[in-house]
Amino acid sequence: MPTFKYKLSANTGPITIEDYRRAARKAVPDMIWAFIDYGAEDLVTLNANRSAFGRYALRQRVLVGNEDVNLSAQVAGEALRLPVLMCPAGLAGLAHWSGERGAAQAAERAGTLMVLSTASSYSYEEVAAGTEKDHFFQLYPYHDPASPTGSLQNGLTSSLIQRAKRAGYKAMFVTVDVPVPGNRESERKRGMGKPPVLTPGRMINGAFKPRWAYGFVKHRRVSLRNLVSEVGAKAAMDGISKQEKMMRPELSWDDFAWMRDQWDGPLYIKGVLDADDAERAVDLGANGVVVSNHGGRQLDGALASLDALPAIASRVGDRAEVLLDGGIRRGTDVIKALCLGATAVCIGRPYFYGLAVNGPAGAEHVVEILRQEMTRAMTLMGVKSIKDLGPEWLLPANTAITS
Repeated sequence: MPTFKYKLSANTGPITIEDYRRAARKAVPDMIWAFIDYGAEDLVTLNANRSAFGRYALRQRVLVGNEDVNLSAQVAGEALRLPVLMCPAGLAGLAHWSGERGAAQAAERAGTLMVLSTASSYSYEEVAAGTEKDHFFQLYPYHDPASPTGSLQNGLTSSLIQRAKRAGYKAMFVTVDVPVPGNRESERKRGMGKPPVLTPGRMINGAFKPRWAYGFVKHRRVSLRNLVSEVGAKAAMDGISKQEKMMRPELSWDDFAWMRDQWDGPLYIKGVLDADDAERAVDLGANGVVVSNHGGRQLDGALASLDALPAIASRVGDRAEVLLDGGIRRGTDVIKALCLGATAVCIGRPYFYGLAVNGPAGAEHVVEILRQEMTRAMTLMGVKSIKDLGPEWLLPANTAITS
């Protein structure tokens, strides 16, 4: 499949991720914006993910001869130019018709990789065929409606794993924090329930976003392509209804152990906020954990990802890689997460903002913004490499330091 052709913008246009967020709000219809940017219930956890970073200040040292800053990292044995992955986020085609395939190409150009969602608007095979590198993939351990026993060890989950193997994905990320869908009231109020509800007013609102509407009508990349073979709105409705029926509240550690046996590459457990759970996952063979509350889209009132990170990193960081997602908007956010024990971070909403504004070029630029901000901040801090970051580089915010 062809690579998307684009050019990065010059100095005009967005220069921060918040700039991209504001521009994205204007670029897509209201119901799509609710899907991209909102979370569960009162948005308590969504907002906590951001505010947690404000509790830390960065230590600054001077006159250290810090000419070159090294941001290079490794995740699952793959070299990255910076410790930022694009995390699994479903239906990227709602933000821009290029969807996950365009975002994965953008990740490659930026020197990183994508974790492709099971709920993607491009299939595992389509993204693999449209990219040069072997990316990672995310697995929702769905129940197969055709299985009379309800066992995870069924055709659907097994087939998803086997398809990812054949397509060349290097690592599997198993999401475990969605036994049932979160209560995303903001989405439901704007028509993005399950299934979505279109009204004349919502259709008119979409028509007033002509660039988005053109891509929506021409390419129809709005369905769950790993679950249905068609594209378009009807296929999207069918896939979302099917997905709802396949959630597994009875998912257990035995199921996780079975998935470990099915996958012979690096395996990560995604959606962990408790150190005991992280330790058990590593004991069962996980190569890494993703400290995550699903971007505040599941249990409202859950711990902020950054607040959960130190205990998990302390418990398993010497045995497994520890990633973090939730609330990353600045290069300094990435630095703070690394100081608290993260190997790397994952971003979701930021690259959706980039896609919504400028397709793959926007997604690439978002990563580039984080790279520039990290490089600048670490130069000012006096840190030469991310390998040198640790808790000693953080201070409590808004507190005086006495000598």
